[in-house]
Amino acid sequence: MIDILIILVNTVQQILVILVIVSVLLSYFMDPYHPVRRGVDNIVQPMLNPIRRVVPLVGMLDFSPLVLILLLQLAGRFLVVFLASMR
Repeated sequence: MIDILIILVNTVQQILVILVIVSVLLSYFMDPYHPVRRGVDNIVQPMLNPIRRVVPLVGMLDFSPLVLILLLQLAGRFLVVFLASMR
């Protein structure tokens, strides 16, 4: 049972990281009102907004997606270690 939870945590973390990367790439190439971009943004933006309030822009660069990816990986790793310790 714990092994299934570990696999689930890893999968969800990887999917969220990929969605953040896709969101960044789509922001350069796709219209903000395109249904695909809106769908991805509806998932990613609620996680990015609190980070954007804390992390300021550096010139025209927004580092909040990078911070979110790092936080997702840290949280995923923490949960995996916690679940593995419960075996």
